Amino acid sequence: MLRRLLGYGVLGAGVASAGWSLHTNDYDPNSLGIVRLSRSAAAVVDVALTYKRELYYREWDKTTPEYKAEKSRVHKIAAEKLLELICTNKGVYIKVGQHIGALEYLLPKEFVQTMKILHSDAPQNPIEDLYKVIRQDLRCNPEDIFESFEREPLGTASLAQVHKARLKSGEVVAVKVQHPYVKGNSRVDMKTMELAVNVLARIFPDFKIHWLVEESKKNLPIELDFLNEGRNAEKVAKQFEKYTWLRVPKIYWKFSSSRVLVMEYLEGGHVTDLDYIRANKIDTFAVANRIGQLYSEMIFRTGFVHSDPHPGNILVRRTPKDSLEIVLLDHGLYANLTDKFRYDYSNLWLSILNVDRKAMRLHSEQLGIKGDLYGLFACMVTGRPWETVMQGLTKVKYSKEEKNTLQNNTSLVLPHISDVLEQVDRQMLLILKTNDLIRGIESTLRTQNRMTAFWVMSKCCVQSSYAEQRVQQAATGSSRILWLRLRERWELFKLNCYYLYLGLINFGFLEALKQVI
Repeated sequence: MLRRLLGYGVLGAGVASAGWSLHTNDYDPNSLGIVRLSRSAAAVVDVALTYKRELYYREWDKTTPEYKAEKSRVHKIAAEKLLELICTNKGVYIKVGQHIGALEYLLPKEFVQTMKILHSDAPQNPIEDLYKVIRQDLRCNPEDIFESFEREPLGTASLAQVHKARLKSGEVVAVKVQHPYVKGNSRVDMKTMELAVNVLARIFPDFKIHWLVEESKKNLPIELDFLNEGRNAEKVAKQFEKYTWLRVPKIYWKFSSSRVLVMEYLEGGHVTDLDYIRANKIDTFAVANRIGQLYSEMIFRTGFVHSDPHPGNILVRRTPKDSLEIVLLDHGLYANLTDKFRYDYSNLWLSILNVDRKAMRLHSEQLGIKGDLYGLFACMVTGRPWETVMQGLTKVKYSKEEKNTLQNNTSLVLPHISDVLEQVDRQMLLILKTNDLIRGIESTLRTQNRMTAFWVMSKCCVQSSYAEQRVQQAATGSSRILWLRLRERWELFKLNCYYLYLGLINFGFLEALKQVI
């Protein structure tokens, strides 16, 4: 009898859960976990059978052009099937697709190029659905708040879409409204992802990807709270008010909630829109330099890092005074780095730039990496092959051959990449994602070989390292603080001389000045 009651209880709970999911998602059957899980499983099986049927049905000579062309064709088919699943399930799946679209140095180009559309052209919802969210959260009709509200969105992302509108007061604003299905589906999707990861772990024991579920569980609720996003926007605007070229939209708190965010409307072109950049005569090196400066300061100095810099979230524009401005959007996800992490990460970068293998191993261990995996970790951090790391990043120009080498060797080291991601300090995961996205922007702008990137980063690393040393000395009452300040200035002086020298021998005097100004 007890067993029967327990069985009925579980069944009743399942039915109630399904009913609640349907109710909160306007009785859309796509919100049911079994529907979304079944669709995902079917897509995975379909992709696997496509590879078996189209590519692995016979032995190939993998060095032939025929094999490479066939592999590229099958990759494209598989990527399109995956994109179809992502666009159908939406929400969390789109976030995964956006991340794939940034991993140029790790994944086949067919997957990367196919997923890049999700950075600025994710599936959108009808405006009536958004009005419903506004009514529920702000407890008033949109017509009472807005003089006008454009039906076509400015952009659609994984969790929300943004529309241009005009307030009754006459101010032009951007209105970010969460997709109505996201909160309910996110819980289902996280359970689906957890189940899928557990199944994959049984089938492929070498692939340790439980960290992905853990990080998603931690980050998703934060990203779903738009009030937190507004606070992040104000915090970063305050931190970087010294940069007159950085714009962060002002928040209209009166008209904002956990699912609705009304902010200042700022025009501009996407940072990777080369047509817009050329038409407005914007210098790509100036764009890359300012983004590099901003993110180096965030990662190595403040520890408060905007962690979703995909191309749709960074705009560039010329001001009426003909100066360049960077507009930073979407402040939902930030990494909060500890002082110790910034100290260890700064020293890791300095050891890489100095080609010091012993220090690389030491500082990799301090970030959680065991044994000889420090070499692969250095490659993941820099996005460069080990041969280039050992020759010196500042001495070897980035090339298409390097990119091909990384992509072709990925399948060989993928299990070890899983080991690195499983071991590394959890704070590093968002930094790796941020690095990938910034590198993707630089790749499109063709600015990977600018000397300013390493110059600015090196200075920030030195300043971060010495700042932490001074804190440690102050805690012990040591009198070495003045000595540390003098050493820091000496190191910065040497860095400036070194990078000016590199600029002169690589680019000539005028181009060197352009690189570092």
